[in-house]
Amino acid sequence: MIKDDRVHGSLYTDREIYQRELERIWYRTWVYVGHVSEVPQPNDYVLKSIGPQQVIMTRDRHGEIHLLLNRCAHRANQVCDAPRGNSSAFRCPYHGWTFANTGKLLGYPFNSGYGGTEAKKSLGLGRVARVGIYQGFVFGSFAEDGPTLLEHLGPAHEAFDRLVRLSPEGEVELTAGWVKHKVKANWKMLVENETDGYHPQFVHASIFSVAKSGIGDLYGEKSTAVSRDLGNGHTENDLRPEFRRTGRPMGWFGTSPDRLPDYVAKMRKAYGEKAEEIMIDGSPHVMLFPNLFIAEIQLFVILPTAVDETVQHVTAAQFKGAPDLNRRMLHQTIGSVGPAGFLLA
Repeated sequence: MIKDDRVHGSLYTDREIYQRELERIWYRTWVYVGHVSEVPQPNDYVLKSIGPQQVIMTRDRHGEIHLLLNRCAHRANQVCDAPRGNSSAFRCPYHGWTFANTGKLLGYPFNSGYGGTEAKKSLGLGRVARVGIYQGFVFGSFAEDGPTLLEHLGPAHEAFDRLVRLSPEGEVELTAGWVKHKVKANWKMLVENETDGYHPQFVHASIFSVAKSGIGDLYGEKSTAVSRDLGNGHTENDLRPEFRRTGRPMGWFGTSPDRLPDYVAKMRKAYGEKAEEIMIDGSPHVMLFPNLFIAEIQLFVILPTAVDETVQHVTAAQFKGAPDLNRRMLHQTIGSVGPAGFLLA
C-alpha cells in the first residue's frame, strides 16, 4: 500500500481504511478541538468535533475547560443543538435528563427506575478522556493514556509560540467567526495540500500577479524557503529564510511599519530589541497533524465527514491588543478564502 516513492490510490477511497483511520488516528491521538477565546466567560460553551464525533467544549463556573460528548447517557440523543451559548446545564429534550456543563448528571425523571439518586454518579455525559491546552489551543484525545500533548507536538509546538508572540499581549483570539468549505475529497488530500509548496506558483498564479504581493516569489525556483518534516505527521513550509533575506519588518504580511504604526509601536514596547526579529519572521505556515493548519493570517480546521468528503473550517487569526492589524487580517482572509475569495477561485 505504501512504498518509498508512491502510495496506493485506495488509501484515499477505501471505506474500510477510512474507518480504521478514525479508530487509530482521530479517536486515539491528540486532535485540535478549539481555542479558549471561544469560551471566554464562565458557563460559555461551543459545539466542536473530534472527527465525526460532536463534542461540547465548555468552561465551567470555576474557569475549567471540559470536552463532553454531545450524546445523552440515556438514549444517545443530542443534549445541545445551539452552536454556542452560555449555560450551566444541558437538558435532553427526549426524556428530560439534565447534565451540568462539567458532564455530571444533575437529575432525571422517575429516578427510582434507574437506581435512585445514588446512580447519578455513573450516568454523566461521556467525556473526552484527556484534554490538553497549549498557548490557548485546546486539544482532546479519546485515549486514556499515551504520549502527552507536548510529546505529540514535538518541535511543532514552536508554531504556537511564534504565532502568539505576534500579539503585543502574547495571546491569539479566534473571535472573527468561521467559514466552512465542503470538499468532495478524502481528508488526507487537504492535509497534504496545506504545506505543499509545489503548487502555489501554478494554482494561485493569477491572484499572485493581480495582488502583486510578492507571495509567488516565496515559492519560486530561487526561493530559499524550505519544507520541513517536524515528526508525528506535522509539516512546515518555513518561509523565514526568505523574510530574513529581505529583512523587512511586516514584509511577511505584505506591508511595512509605516502602514501599521500603532501595532509596531506596541510590539516594540512589548518586546524591545526582539520586536524587529519577530516582525521580520512573521507567522508560521505549519500543518499540525491531523487537523489544524496555521496559514500565516488564518487557521484551517479539517473535519472528515466521509471517506470522500471533508469540511474545512476557516477563520482569521486575531492578535490581542492589535486592532489595526486584526482588521486587515480579517479583510485579507475574506478576500482570499471567503465566499468570493480569490485564493480558492
